[in-house]
Amino acid sequence: MLVFQERLKELRLENELSAKELGKILGVRDTTILRWEKGIILPSIEHLYNIAKYFNVSADYLIGLED
Repeated sequence: MLVFQERLKELRLENELSAKELGKILGVRDTTILRWEKGIILPSIEHLYNIAKYFNVSADYLIGLED
């Protein structure tokens, strides 16, 4: 899931959010955001949905099925 990691970090930085800020928005710890970005863990379907909704992108975009 290398694509997810890169796209999440790219979206976070483009929106000038720290991991802590995004974590608060999504209801997770900043360490969870960083683990997602490093590929250590993957988000649940619920979190994937919330990330897509917040950044106004599709889940398919986040996981690399579309550009």
